[in-house]
Amino acid sequence: MSGGTVQRLLFEKDPAFWYETLRSLGHIAYGGADFGEVVTTAGRIVSGDYDSWHDEWLLTADRVATRAHRSLAGGHRVSARDGYLRASNYYRNAEFFLHADPDDPRVEAAYRASVGSFRQAARLLDVEVSPVRIPYEATALPGYFYRAGPGLRPTVLVHNGFDGSAEEMHFVAAAALVERGYHVLSFDGPGQPGARHDHGLVFRPDWEHVVTPVLDFALSRSGVDGSRIALLGNSMGGLLAPRAAAFEQRIAALVALDGVTDMGALVLEQGHSRTEVQHALRNNPVVAGQLAAQAERNPTVRWALGHGPWATGTPSPAEFAARLLDFRLADGVAEQIGCPTLVCSGASDRLFSGQPETLYQRLTCRKTFLEFTDELGAGEHCQAGAARLTMSAVSDWLDHTLSWGGNHV
Repeated sequence: MSGGTVQRLLFEKDPAFWYETLRSLGHIAYGGADFGEVVTTAGRIVSGDYDSWHDEWLLTADRVATRAHRSLAGGHRVSARDGYLRASNYYRNAEFFLHADPDDPRVEAAYRASVGSFRQAARLLDVEVSPVRIPYEATALPGYFYRAGPGLRPTVLVHNGFDGSAEEMHFVAAAALVERGYHVLSFDGPGQPGARHDHGLVFRPDWEHVVTPVLDFALSRSGVDGSRIALLGNSMGGLLAPRAAAFEQRIAALVALDGVTDMGALVLEQGHSRTEVQHALRNNPVVAGQLAAQAERNPTVRWALGHGPWATGTPSPAEFAARLLDFRLADGVAEQIGCPTLVCSGASDRLFSGQPETLYQRLTCRKTFLEFTDELGAGEHCQAGAARLTMSAVSDWLDHTLSWGGNHV
């Protein structure tokens, strides 16, 4: 261990590559990876080289998918299912760092392969998982409805954050919740992969306008108990989901995994107002140069400034940084949340240090704070690498809050 956090077993000098590797290692818990495949793939990658990252993950994904195809053709459904699940995650990895060039054909190809692999796996799962199109304004949001079993059951709406997909939410939360008897509706909102690829939809801060049509859609499904619908947001979703819950009164329970109050804190400088920083980002060319210099020094900043304009529909890294300042729980929004709320925190999450605590303090509803510690290997952002531990705690809280014992029936 190093300072209590999970030691960087690979990419010691590249926190971005290491975190994404740890993220996949964490997905082993629910079938999204195999240890040997992750480690051998990472061992072939040149640190800091986005092309190398893509090529090696694509190679592994293709190998795993090819084997899954053979298994399916031979009637080996379980082997095929397992292979397709892993391939889906590996294809997601392949295009992860390439969004600075939205026209790069590798992005679309790997994304479609990820979705296709996941949908192949979904057909082979032991529970019914249906791809869905959720009506949204003049278009639709992609997602999946998991039917855990017969009868009226509580349902959890789950979505990812700044860079993750609805398919990845299977490994983050959906599989764990279905095991416990919950119906699950996972979806990609604007700015997230499915909505961005399919319809060009970009992130918006008023996330209640996203969740309300998703909740309406959930209520149209048979077996959904409308009095027990929970909302879980992962990563940046830990800001977006609370924002939605402040205005959508039909949500019966909220999980912020982890809690976030202000995305703009990543770019605000001490002693400067939000308005001043936004103006400088949009009008001062020196600031753009400073961002580029930060990207040269910090691999995480380099990636964020590449992905951010694509996800937010902004024309430059500086404009993206300015737009990020609009994503916050301000003006009494957090205080309007009325449903029971679980705020999670990773002890060593340096990106949003202190923000889960701030969100928890501002809440006026029935609330629970849950810190995941380094000693348990769960202190990273969104508890990467500790999926079983995390979802046991989250699910137990939901069971209690929604008075559900479905995992015992």
